[in-house]
Amino acid sequence: MISAGDFRNGVTFEMDGQVVSIIEFQHVKPGKGAAFVRTKIRNVITGAVVEKTFNPNDKYPTAFIDRKDMEYSYSDGDLYYFMDTETWEQIPINKSVLGDNFKFVKENMVCKVLSYKGSVFGIEPPNFVELKVTKTDPGFKGDTATNATKPATLETGAEIKVPLFIDEGETIQIDTRTGEYMGRA
Repeated sequence: MISAGDFRNGVTFEMDGQVVSIIEFQHVKPGKGAAFVRTKIRNVITGAVVEKTFNPNDKYPTAFIDRKDMEYSYSDGDLYYFMDTETWEQIPINKSVLGDNFKFVKENMVCKVLSYKGSVFGIEPPNFVELKVTKTDPGFKGDTATNATKPATLETGAEIKVPLFIDEGETIQIDTRTGEYMGRA
């Protein structure tokens, strides 16, 4: 059991038959009245995000999420196949389970497959990936305006903004959590 007073980012617990995860929390102690905990929580199965306030003394059962490293093999229509690197077993995962940041994953990358009681509900790609730029406009000499960027298409098909000095064929590093260019690889 976990009490609402002990909430931290990333904590998962069961509430009203649903498994939820804390995205943000704030302990509030108003000058008048009782203290409370203001949170933003995500339903880990459906992905729905809601804001909710809790009494700090409320207790909820802790939910344990399995995070297993699996290698992305290939896709076939709306099914994406991941291989367990220990047992060589392949499991299909529906496209609806994949997050927006999956666009930075290419074949043979190892991702964390998130499941609760055997049901897969999400994929966490590596925090940083190195991908090749397949299409971008050329930069011009003298284009040195501060923080100037241009669109670039990566080998996975994802589009991001990159600095003007990046050319086609270069390998760059991307933060998959924010989708931002980090630097040359």
